[in-house]
Order: sequence, then C-alpha cells, then structure tokens
Amino acid sequence: MAKGRLIIVANRLPIKVEKRNGRLHFRRSIGGLATVLKGIHEREKSIWVGWLGTILQKDAQTEEELLQNQRCYPVFLGKEDMQKFYHGICNNTFWPLFHSFPRTTKFETSEWKSYKKVNRLFCDRILEVAQEQDTIWIHDYHLMLLPKYIREQIPSAAIGFFFHVPFPPLEIFSLVPRDKEILDALLHADLIGFHTYGYARNFLNSVLGVFGIDHKLGEIIFENRIVHVGAFPMGIDFESFDKAGKEKKSLTKELRGRYGNKKIMLSVARLDYTKGIPELLDAFELLLEKYPREQGRVSLMLGVAPSRTHVEEYRLLKKDIDEKVGRINGRFGSMDWTPVWYFYRTFSFDQLIDMYSIADVAVFPSLRDGLNLMAKEYVAARGEEGGILVVSEFAGVSKELVEAVIVNPKDKEGFADLLMRALNMSLEEQKKYMRAMRKRLKNYDALHWAADFLSSLSKVKEHQHKFEMNLMSDESERELIEWYKRSKCRLLFLDYDGTLVPFSEEPSEAVPPEEMLLILKRLCNGNTVVLISGRDKQTLYNWFGKLPVNLVAEHGIWVKEYGAEWKREELSSDWKGKIRSVLELYTDRCPGSFVEEKEFSVAWHYRKSDPLLAAAIANELALELTHLTASMDVSVLSGNKVIELRPMSANKGKVALSWISRQSWDFILAAGDDSTDEDLFGALPKDAYSIKIGLGGSKAKFNLNSPQRMVELLQKLVG
Repeated sequence: MAKGRLIIVANRLPIKVEKRNGRLHFRRSIGGLATVLKGIHEREKSIWVGWLGTILQKDAQTEEELLQNQRCYPVFLGKEDMQKFYHGICNNTFWPLFHSFPRTTKFETSEWKSYKKVNRLFCDRILEVAQEQDTIWIHDYHLMLLPKYIREQIPSAAIGFFFHVPFPPLEIFSLVPRDKEILDALLHADLIGFHTYGYARNFLNSVLGVFGIDHKLGEIIFENRIVHVGAFPMGIDFESFDKAGKEKKSLTKELRGRYGNKKIMLSVARLDYTKGIPELLDAFELLLEKYPREQGRVSLMLGVAPSRTHVEEYRLLKKDIDEKVGRINGRFGSMDWTPVWYFYRTFSFDQLIDMYSIADVAVFPSLRDGLNLMAKEYVAARGEEGGILVVSEFAGVSKELVEAVIVNPKDKEGFADLLMRALNMSLEEQKKYMRAMRKRLKNYDALHWAADFLSSLSKVKEHQHKFEMNLMSDESERELIEWYKRSKCRLLFLDYDGTLVPFSEEPSEAVPPEEMLLILKRLCNGNTVVLISGRDKQTLYNWFGKLPVNLVAEHGIWVKEYGAEWKREELSSDWKGKIRSVLELYTDRCPGSFVEEKEFSVAWHYRKSDPLLAAAIANELALELTHLTASMDVSVLSGNKVIELRPMSANKGKVALSWISRQSWDFILAAGDDSTDEDLFGALPKDAYSIKIGLGGSKAKFNLNSPQRMVELLQKLVG
C-alpha cells in the first residue's frame, strides 16, 4: 500500500446516530460494509468518510467527536439532496440497473444533478483530510464520479474503487443516458474491483463498447494512464462468526426444541425484488406438493428485513410474500406444524447466529446479487458438524462457494428438486462440503480481502511509476536536443500512422498537414531521414515524394532512397490468394471492417467496426491466420485496430540495419507506436534514442504520450 493513511469512502459511515435527551449518541453499525471493514479500519487506523444516515446540521463538535473517537469524518447532506440522491437516482436508477432490472429503472435529470452535487460534496470533505501520500478507497455505485473529482485535485493520488453490486452487460449499462460520463469518471481510479470476474468482464466490455479501448489481462490504457480491473471476492470476519457459532452449540438443542425438532430451512434477506423471496416460496410450496412425505417434517424459517416501505413496488412485493406465506400455511399447515415461520423484522447479530446455528439448510435465492455475505456467514457460524448451503447461480458467491447446491430460482421445479436433494444430503457429504467452504472462507477473510485489494492497488501505482519513469522528461528532452545540435552525422527513423499523426477511421484520411511537411523538409536538411511505414509505396510517394526523404513501405518490403527508384527483395505474393478469401469472410462477419491490399502484404482494418464485435472477431481471425500461415514464410501482426500479414523476411529492423551499417553516426533516433516498430527498436545501437508513442511495454528507451508530442519534439530539433 502507498505510504500514508488509508481513507475509506462510502455512502454511509459505520456509525448509527441516536438522539436521546437532546444529545446525540453514536454506536457502531452491524452488518454490511461496516462489519466487513471493521478490522481493516482498526488495523490501519484509517479515516472513514461518509454520511451519518440522518439529516444533521454541520456541527464542529460532532465532527470533532467522530474524528477523535471513531476516526470518522461526516458528510452533511440536506433533505432534498438525500431524497434525490439516495432515494432517487441511487435506488430508482442505479440499483435496478446494476441488478439487470431495466424495466424498473427510472432516470430524472434533476436527480442526476443531485448525484453530481453529492459526489462533489464528498470530494470536498475528502480534500479536507486527505494528503498526497494517502490511499483513497471508494466503495460502491453511490460515488462513481468521485475518482475523477479527486484526480482533478490530487493528480498523483492512489485511488481504488470497489463495486459491491453486480456490473451489468453493456446492453443494460448503456441504457443510462450518462453511461460515458460515469465510465470516464471511474477510469480515473487506479484499480477497480468487483466480486467476480464476470462482473469485471462486463465492465471491461463496457469500456471497449463505449470508448473502443480494449484491455490486456485487465489492464487498460486510458488517457495515458494505466488502470487495472480485477476480481476480489469480499471475505467476512470468519473468526467472529465461527466463535459465535461455537458459543451457541450448547443452546442448539434448546433452540431447535422451540420449533418442534423439525428440519429447518432458513432464508434471510432484505425486502427487495432482487432477493428471490417469492420464487423461494413457490419452490417450497411445490416441494410440499410434489414430495408429500416432507409435510410435517420440514419448516421454512423466513426472515425478511423491512426496506423502502414507502415505495409502491416494495409494498406490492410485501403483499405478495404475505399472501404466499398465508396460502402455504393455510393449505398444508396443521395444529402441530407450521410450514413457514415468517418474521418481518430486522435481526441483531445474536439473532442471526441463533438462526444460522439451528438451520439444517440455508437458502439464498437471489435473482441477482453482487455476492451475498449471509451465505458466507452461515457457513462460518454453522461449523463443520453439518449443514447445507443453497445459493442462486445469479449470486456472486456461487462462483466462490462452488460446493454449495447451486439453483436457478426461476426454474421452479428444478429449484424444488434441489431443495429436496439438500434435505436428503448425507451427513458425510455435508461435512465434506462444509470443510472445503470453511477452509476457503478462513483463508480469504475480510482482512485478507482488504489486504489483497490494497496490495494490488500499490502494485498498480508501482507499475504506473515505472511507465512514468520511461516518459521523456524535460531534462531527457533537453539532453536529446543538445546531442542532436552537437552532432554532424544524424540518422532518423520515423514511423507515420500513430507516430506523426493520430489514427484515422479511413487510412486515406490521414493526409499529412502542411505544417508537418514543412517540419520534415527542414529536418531533412543535413540529416538522413527515413520514413518507415506499413503504408503502400504509392501512398507514401504521393504524400512525401517531393521531400528529400528516404521512404520504406509495407514494413520494409519496398525501399526508395532519395533520388533513386523503388527497390525490393525478391519476394513472392502467391500466399495472398490463400489468405484473401479468409479475410473477405471475416469482413462480411464484421460490418465496418475492410481489407487493404498492398503488393506484398495485406491488412484487415476494423477501426470503424463495433468495438465489442470487432475485438472478438479479431482474436478469432488472428488465431485462424496463425494456424493457416504456420507453414508459410508469412508473419501475422496484430496492431492498433488492424491485423497485418507480410513476408517474414521483411521487417523494419532489417531495413534499419542497412542504413545503420553504412557509416558511423553521431546521432540516431527512431520513433514508432506499435508492435511492428519493436524490430526497429531492437536493431538500434545502445547509444541511440528510441521513442514509443503511447504507454505499454516496449524495447524503446522513452515514451511520449501522443503524436502531437512527437511532432513538437521534431519542431524543437529543427529550431
């Protein structure tokens, strides 16, 4: 982790406020993020920035008490802000959207303005306590604009962002009118974490679809910054739940006796349409109907915590649950057996442990869930003596606790059958699965999860620093210019597309501007300049033929020294006939792509295509071409939105060596932007200057951020 303090930022502080006898009293929150981060908050002596959960006027005494006694720094929000921000856009837009319920998503411009305002208020409070060396860890969808706001004020800050909810596919995420603005803000973080790789993949696909930026092993280059995206399944305080469960063991028989010594199937959730409560009740009813011998032998203990009762949709959900419970109990119940024990209330830690301890089966049937910590809590508290965990395949925890019984809540009959299987699982199997899950949860608990994320964030900052070290500094630029001016015999190799000009959707549109032609003309005065490109020879000649410059086309196949005719090696282009039909097939499959055919090479461009589709098809095409050309003297090169094929014997490095070997040069400079230029960089002598345009691994000694910076450097060389 970076030097300095850890600053945790979340919508809520881990503190609850109570007003008694005219005074404010504070107590620790139980459950959720507050419980998970309790250990790391204490161990790191961190500061926690967030809202208190109630409307309070800003008060210096309250601030001081919270900061000194709890290391909490409150954000004060007004009633209107909370109505539009929390109850509005967060609950009505982002919550259903991220859980893939687009039909219930609502968007109001006034609420979006409030969202931006509240994120700004959070930023202002953070800036009051944050120092440049601090690590800032932001949590969840309430604060998605915050990374950009902080980055604008503290450019070097170490910023981590963690999503505790699922991240939806691009098709759903893009329904938000501000999707691009949100992604842009998030990408100002250094590390963005999710509970599962599936959510991380959805995010990466959204970045590709919206910005056209692909990733390499979760690494994105955004605005010349390295951003990493990864999966970090959140852990729990395993020891606390394990200890509490063991302490309840002596009371287990007594507790079970209160419920008639039946088999107990437990499900606890907050009242929400994402939790699958009606689906569970339907499956349980079908189980009793399909397997009548279970009547009188098993009861469902259903705990539902009240939530958003002022919202009509939630009132209707509560009514539906009430009716289903009533119907099941009325249809199957008897004087000595209640099929569903229904508790509509909040539960304390001790009450949850009681329920976990006596439950033979725990069911968490979410229709969509970021993780579901309660499933982990059950495994930790239940112990190794038995117990069966049943989780939805749509909950993130199903990707981690793979030994659980995995169900599809929408498949009522399949769900009922799997509940029956859970009820009849042998004790030996129960213990086997519990041991495996408990070992995993113990090893990767809340502290381990936090340490893993913060360690990864630290590594990202180190990685960034490494590339920043390669960025040409003002001092290195001055040294280069001074060496250039001292030298008499100078050789310069310059790539064109992506090096001297930005990429264009149509290659023919990247015509050199007059200003650049003037710079190149002045650069040729007294120097040997080689324009070394993947372009075809006719285009290069049309654009640069009037300059006293040497031209290299098709990555080294064609060479035209100034004042001479085009020359080339003896090469065959017969292979192109075998390749052409494959490229045409993929062009048909990928709208917007096209084939650029040169005399001895060929390129498949997909810059104008849908980024998601093109990325998938390009990977498939590259693999097929690699197999197809295995016995040919042909190289397959993946460049920036292009796949090129050329004879293996032709490359920029080979051509460069022919110039380098001609005489003793005082000054050599080479500049390029992609993989085809690595051969060039590798052919240079050790004292040469090599520059890669853009970030990323390279043999080049230096990086420059953009073609504009490269042109500015050339301008300085010619004075």
